[in-house]
Amino acid sequence: MDTTRSLMAALPFPVLLIGPGERIEATNAAALRLLGSAHPGRHYIIALRQPAVLDAVEAVLRDGATRQARYLGRSGNRDTTWHVTVGAVALDTGPGVALSFEDVTAVEAADAMRRDFVTNVSHELRTPITALSGFIETLRGAARDDAAARDRFLGIMAREAARMSQLVADLLSLARVEQGERRRPTAKVDLSALAAQVITLLEPIATRDRVTLSFDAPQAPVIVPGDEEQLRQVVTNLVGNAIKYGGRDRPVEVTLGAAELQPELRGPGVRLVVRDHGEGIAAHHLPRLTERFYRVDTHRSRDVGGTGLGLAIVKHIVNRHRGRLRIESAPGQGSSFIVILPGA
Repeated sequence: MDTTRSLMAALPFPVLLIGPGERIEATNAAALRLLGSAHPGRHYIIALRQPAVLDAVEAVLRDGATRQARYLGRSGNRDTTWHVTVGAVALDTGPGVALSFEDVTAVEAADAMRRDFVTNVSHELRTPITALSGFIETLRGAARDDAAARDRFLGIMAREAARMSQLVADLLSLARVEQGERRRPTAKVDLSALAAQVITLLEPIATRDRVTLSFDAPQAPVIVPGDEEQLRQVVTNLVGNAIKYGGRDRPVEVTLGAAELQPELRGPGVRLVVRDHGEGIAAHHLPRLTERFYRVDTHRSRDVGGTGLGLAIVKHIVNRHRGRLRIESAPGQGSSFIVILPGA
């Protein structure tokens, strides 16, 4: 038994041995942290408590066949989920039961995220597909000979098709960014020249929406290690969002600073700020803005052509560059999206 206890003590995950008399014979530090009252000599019911695990232990004691169960625990301020394997063992003192606990909290969270993602994608695609199907049926029927209705419906269909195309493009972009997130880019990029190019490309859209774009940056190049196309995507998404949501007849200000000490990075870096003067965002929305498909105003986002993935893409790109993304906003005060990147 001393060898068994030594082996259990070396294991990083919780393990527990129940011996004859249905009392705990041995445990390890991880099990004590999880279960609290799993001290040797105590009856296993006192330590385990949860019906699913107790039923599994009773079944193994009865017929010796291995069972699986779930145990819901607590670690600090967060709930944890454990997969428990319960099996029969032969101890020096007689037949017993061994329990091992595997922490599946992260796995189950990832599974839930994948399920939510699939559900959201299905919903986002189903909406324009349903609209397209409805307009096609109308064009085949009542609107067949109505030129004005036909042109209006074709315009709506074109917008819905464009939205689907943009959604697919954003999904592919997000997948590529996530796939390469651990590989930090090292090419030298002039962020000042890149931002100026993006603003020039977006100027016609801003003019159409009566938005004044301004750009303030050092005269000298602002060099960062990065992926040029991904950084272009970051600036395009942030400035494009500011134009869309900042409101007509209101300015959008883009500011890029020279390399200096950035406390968030604990070293030198550059700071890009995109500020609008729109309605602003309530505090409870801010932590969720970079979640996939999260929208503050669903109808407004769809009206302006948003897919709900832009800020998620920005977050992952910034993470890949080992930078920080900060969002500051309040109702009636506009919004500032701040990207902090390590300097070259």
